[in-house]
Amino acid sequence: MVHTMDGELFRRMMLSAAAAVELQKQKINELNVFPVPDGDTGTNMSMTLQTAAADLRKAGSVTLGKAASITSSALLRGARGNSGVILSLLFRGFTKVLKAKDECDGLFFAHSLQDGVDAAYKAVMRPAEGTILTVSRVTAAAALSEAENDSTLEHILEFAIDQCRDALAKTTDQNPVLKKANVVDAGGQGFLVILEGMLACLQGNDVVADVTDDEAQESVFTEFSTEDITFAYDTVYTMRKRGDISLDPLRAYLCSIGDSLVIGEDDDTFKVHVHTNTPGIALTESEKYGTLELAKIENMRTQHDELAAGKAAQSTDDLAAVEQELEETGERKPIGFVTVCAGDGLAEVFRDLGADAIVSGGQTMNPSTEDILRRIQAVNADTVFVLPNNKNIIMAAQQAATLVEDRAVVVIPSKTVPQGITAMLNYDPDADAVTNEVAMTDALDAVSTMQITYAARDSDFDGHDIHEGDYLALYDGALLDTGADLHALARELAEKAAESGREFITVYYGEDVTEEHAQSLAAVFSECCPSAELQVVFGGQPVYYYLISAE
Repeated sequence: MVHTMDGELFRRMMLSAAAAVELQKQKINELNVFPVPDGDTGTNMSMTLQTAAADLRKAGSVTLGKAASITSSALLRGARGNSGVILSLLFRGFTKVLKAKDECDGLFFAHSLQDGVDAAYKAVMRPAEGTILTVSRVTAAAALSEAENDSTLEHILEFAIDQCRDALAKTTDQNPVLKKANVVDAGGQGFLVILEGMLACLQGNDVVADVTDDEAQESVFTEFSTEDITFAYDTVYTMRKRGDISLDPLRAYLCSIGDSLVIGEDDDTFKVHVHTNTPGIALTESEKYGTLELAKIENMRTQHDELAAGKAAQSTDDLAAVEQELEETGERKPIGFVTVCAGDGLAEVFRDLGADAIVSGGQTMNPSTEDILRRIQAVNADTVFVLPNNKNIIMAAQQAATLVEDRAVVVIPSKTVPQGITAMLNYDPDADAVTNEVAMTDALDAVSTMQITYAARDSDFDGHDIHEGDYLALYDGALLDTGADLHALARELAEKAAESGREFITVYYGEDVTEEHAQSLAAVFSECCPSAELQVVFGGQPVYYYLISAE
């Protein structure tokens, strides 16, 4: 029976917990009762924990206080989605107790759990029952009570897990949506998996998951010289095809000017990876076959020299810092904007409305707190407005705002892209920040958001017999109907918009939709809402075939 833990044991326990969640993330995802593709609680919790795991691996042997500090800081920066933010809050309180200790027994472990719960409840505006907050609260209270009888760490962790399982089982009856689907809370399940992963390590059975490329053991860069790199530039780019055209001649040409060539393609685009000394020529030749969309070019020789010298190699990921430096050299603005969206078309819409920085993310791709923080810091303004445009990103944006000290940050709680666009349309450049915050927030209720996506799995939800691959029609976040006929669902949405007397309708079509199909769907809205002003705009968003704004 293990009585206490030191820094090295805590480090291993956190690595084991992160691995356990990584291995079970899909099972946790599947507990999300709404069967849309962005049911990603497990993914968000895993990505949040992997940030801490990466830093703990680099740290090596550390004291308990140091391991606690590393964990707290990494989870704060890496938090993704509501589940990731709540997890980071739980661990921020949890590790606060451990920072002042060299060793921790069961009593202090229980106190740490309780402090974590207190921190999380303080940060969440309206905590609901039947969630990870409920599960962690019940678990901590029971562990703290039991620790008065037996403060052995292993015993307390075993006891906490038993109580956690019981609390998790009760979430089904505590939340009407969970009860209807007869499942437990996904976040609570993730919390249980974390505790189980920690206990497995404590008992000598560390959980190990496959190491990702980012976490792979570092190579020894001094074993070869810069001159051994035949082709200097790692060149990656995506092209939009010029019709039905063979890429074989392009493959042959690129092989003649480089190596490590890989070309992937589908009906509309192709992506090239090649090492070459002449990336400009590679791009020029490729433009005979398509239109350039995205490109990344990095000098592997200079990267090698930096790594061999023990420095961090620069990459295109550092461009945000460069952009910030350029911004800072200009005149500071009174107000700037950071918006979150996925899709080139939507990003362009926000830029046209005055957005200074775009955070790429949304459904299935929740950005981390650090992602949002980096873009806030790149905007040279006294006050920065942040539009999350997704209900699962609001908490990460709010957390990022607390980390900024040199400017005011205002998070407008936009839950959808149409809400974010409407908020920016209501910005008044002649008004002050406080007035604009009120006006932009009030404007959120003036727009309804309709979405058409697909079912990620079979489900019986709210009286709908849903089959994997069926289309799903959502109106203001609620499931309106499901089926195999997309246009029939569009008509239901259009009729509901007509009933509400909407006057302005904008159809944003996604990356998997042709303009012809989008115009056909828009005709349904035009028929049902003849007096409404209608626009069709390329959004380029993934996952959701259509985002439809109605005001």
